[in-house]
Amino acid sequence: MRTVKELSDITGISVRALHYYDEIGLLTPTAKSEAGYRLYDDKALETLRQILFFREFAIPLGKIKSILENPALNQKQILQMQREMLVAQKARTERLIAGIDTILKGEDTMDFAIFSRTEVEDMFDAMFTQIPEQIRQIAIDEFGGADKWRAHYIEVLSSEQMQKSFAKIVEWYGGKEAYQDAAKRPMSQQVVESYNKRLDAILQKLAAKQGCPADSFEVKEIVGEYGFVIRQASSMKDEKGFLLVYAKSFRKDPMQSELDQKYGAGSAAFFAEAIEAFYGKAE
Repeated sequence: MRTVKELSDITGISVRALHYYDEIGLLTPTAKSEAGYRLYDDKALETLRQILFFREFAIPLGKIKSILENPALNQKQILQMQREMLVAQKARTERLIAGIDTILKGEDTMDFAIFSRTEVEDMFDAMFTQIPEQIRQIAIDEFGGADKWRAHYIEVLSSEQMQKSFAKIVEWYGGKEAYQDAAKRPMSQQVVESYNKRLDAILQKLAAKQGCPADSFEVKEIVGEYGFVIRQASSMKDEKGFLLVYAKSFRKDPMQSELDQKYGAGSAAFFAEAIEAFYGKAE
């Protein structure tokens, strides 16, 4: 067993921070001495190491708590999650370095293409086979044929504006390959309905906290759960950017009216404020 001071010396985290982690239930001491001092075993030390790793990525404490307490995640899965975060960070760093090298060489052509024409065509073909027959036929009738629909889709998605939008979406997913893989693996209607029910239940809990400050722990804990489910459902590596953009839409009609009608007056604005308090406002 180690005292809180010994744990602080090993990890470099302050005693004050360890006391706070205990207060919020993030890292509870294994036991206490007869004098009332906190004591930690090796398992607690390993948990602290996982917490500190997530903190390196600036992940809020409430979200870390939700991850560690999730019964569906064992230690191996958490380590795999952390590895994927490192791989995504490495890929992003390499892209930034490559971009700087290109500028230094004077070869920056300001090409905003994220997906090639072939990749866009593949995305349409995957989408075409996945959507329900009824919706597919409506689109075909609207465009006057499947070929015209395909041509319009490719033209729009190949535009500079859409490619710039894809740059942000790809970042959320942790790379082109991850986004394309997610797009090609649609969920069944049953799974979609299951996720929708989970998200609805979470928003119901959040709506019930409207009297609490948006940055309170109890509110952040619920938002952390919401973000976790969004990431699971979408296969995103990092849901922060998506949810901050999504939160903005909560303050605009028709989304605002729909949310207020379903969850109570003022819910939409409160949801947006809570998400921004958890993730930090978008730049």
